[in-house]
Amino acid sequence: MFELMLCSLLTIFPDYLYRRYVQKKRIGYEINLYTMWYELRWGISACLMLTISLITLIFYFHPSTKSVTAVFRTVTILPETVGRVDEVYVGLNQKVEAGAPLFRLDDAQQKAAVETARRQIAELDAEAKVAQTELAAADGQIQEAQGALQVAVDEYEMKAELLTKDAVARREVDRLANTIESRKGTLSAAISKKDTLQAKITGLLPAQRASAEAALTQAQVELDKTLVRAGVSGTVQQFTLRPGDVVNTMIRPAGILVPTAAGRGTLIAGFGQIEAQVIKRGMIAEATCIGKPFTVIPLVVTEVQDVIAAGQLRPTDQLIDVQQLAQPGTLTVFLQPLFENGLDDIPPGSSCIANAYTNNHDALADKNIGTLQWVFLHVVDTVGLVHAMILRMQAMLLPVQTLVFTGH
Repeated sequence: MFELMLCSLLTIFPDYLYRRYVQKKRIGYEINLYTMWYELRWGISACLMLTISLITLIFYFHPSTKSVTAVFRTVTILPETVGRVDEVYVGLNQKVEAGAPLFRLDDAQQKAAVETARRQIAELDAEAKVAQTELAAADGQIQEAQGALQVAVDEYEMKAELLTKDAVARREVDRLANTIESRKGTLSAAISKKDTLQAKITGLLPAQRASAEAALTQAQVELDKTLVRAGVSGTVQQFTLRPGDVVNTMIRPAGILVPTAAGRGTLIAGFGQIEAQVIKRGMIAEATCIGKPFTVIPLVVTEVQDVIAAGQLRPTDQLIDVQQLAQPGTLTVFLQPLFENGLDDIPPGSSCIANAYTNNHDALADKNIGTLQWVFLHVVDTVGLVHAMILRMQAMLLPVQTLVFTGH
């Protein structure tokens, strides 16, 4: 409508002035409802053509969209294990810091596992002390076996010398030789027992204790999982958990945590695909939001997503018909305030209307630019003012449309 009124001032109004003051035709006489099209046909035709051209020019080089939202992320409050709630530490809409406890599940089984692992470590420590005592006893047995062996050797040597003089029987010497071999076996057994105890003390028991410590660590981890903490600072929402409720990691979450800085400082807009060649990083933009009426916020395009989300494809067990992807998606654009704290008063999730403006200042500063191109670029930059005026009219009418016409 605004474009039509503007174009009519340049076409229909001059045509009427010519008819009125040059041809002396008056409204209500020569110019009436039945003769208006014939009398003002040139102005009306030019007005329609100029209006269509102006609207096309404005909306292409200075795109607008109503698909603008202060998108914010949420964090689902979920335990890492299934269990029954034993204690709840926070309430609905309560602000929490990162690491603050939210609720605790019944941890009797996990505490029992921790205690079992601790008792096993204590048992292994006691076994290590017993092994040290057995090692000392093994040293005594080795000394005893060495002494008995030496006695048998001395007696054998003495009887062997007497055997040369026929002072003792050969059977006695053979018995002492067998005794020496028996004592050597006893000594070897005592030494092997000591080696076994040393291997147990230096290898087996430390390995068993390390396994027990790992089991204790695992049990402690499982116990820690029963206490659910806030991963980030934020506000707890939809948190109606009470002691006795069963929380399931797959079916029933405990609530939602909205991070403190979520949705603040950035607007995400969806422009039409036809604007893909126009919208560039660094473009100046403006927005007005329902959450902050009667206000136009200056913005800048900080990022333009290089893919259209509507065309994404994920492998499934069925072939995808391209017709299912034919619905045109939007070009995702990230907008940030041109001035500091420009979006601080915008509640996360607010719906907005945004305009982006093409700026041809650098192209116009080129000395080699042609005359027609110079005129065209000036027209493009100038008509951006029309779109800016439309946005301000929308900012004025948006509360009226929301409160009066929709009744919200």
